[in-house]
Amino acid sequence: MELRQLRYFLSVLEHGSLGRAALELGVGAPALSQQLGKLEAELATRLLNRSSTGVTPTAAGLAFEHHARLTLRQAEHAVLAAQSGRMSGYASLGLAPTTASILARPLIAAMAERYPQIRLHLVEMLSGYLGAQLNARRLDLAVLFQGDPGPRLGVLPLLQERLFVIAPPERVPPHWGDAVSLSDLQAVPLVLPSLQHGLRTTLNAAFARIGGEPQVVMEIDGLTTLMTAVAAGHAATVQPGAVVARSREAGLRVFPIADAGVERRSLLVSLSDDELTPAALATRLVVQTVTRELVEQGRWPGARLLPPAGLQQN
Repeated sequence: MELRQLRYFLSVLEHGSLGRAALELGVGAPALSQQLGKLEAELATRLLNRSSTGVTPTAAGLAFEHHARLTLRQAEHAVLAAQSGRMSGYASLGLAPTTASILARPLIAAMAERYPQIRLHLVEMLSGYLGAQLNARRLDLAVLFQGDPGPRLGVLPLLQERLFVIAPPERVPPHWGDAVSLSDLQAVPLVLPSLQHGLRTTLNAAFARIGGEPQVVMEIDGLTTLMTAVAAGHAATVQPGAVVARSREAGLRVFPIADAGVERRSLLVSLSDDELTPAALATRLVVQTVTRELVEQGRWPGARLLPPAGLQQN
């Protein structure tokens, strides 16, 4: 989708005619019609009703109009900020500990390089708590794992993470191969986060699909303490790929889970665009860019990018 397509769409609505809009925009009517057709094809819905008397919006067109105007306004703000050379302000971002372990450092570096005058406030806590902070408007943005974070929030898919078993060598059964099934994992003592953590919810659902349950011997909600318990040999754990690199450095064994669909979906959730400051909008873009770079460069183990999608409003 291109900004000029949004401008063309809004101009046609304002003039009620493709011909008058083409004259105002200084483009040919066929070219204008072609761009609107591409926009409708990308959205897979008709935005405009065309007739001999003019052009009127469909129900989808009316819904799209508000967001198109908002997008253009924010783009204008971004241009002004870039031209002034001093994008500044405050933005708050929440990350779960596993996500922070791989994303926080490169994100801080990218923000310092691109927007040194934006004051970034990073909050690290369990995803369930982050969702509550976001809904209470105490955060601008957060990376969450649940599919329905709350009303009046924008949702952008980020990535899908494969889950891994991480175990001290003495806890690895001799019959394990390169990957571990959930059935085999049922016999292994595990230390996991509590039920308030999105990872635990995902894992419990995966075990329920095979009619089993994990053998949880300890619950620890802090990632550092949890991994210390694993390194001490007390139990194995299940974590996303973000934790894999450091686990191998600590001499722990790492096994992907063989069952299909044992993954965690990461979403970049934010306040609605009209509630976000230009600084928060810029931060959201940097989070997307850094995440994409980490995955494409192979620095986020077991992760794959989700297909690009427009901002969804809950």
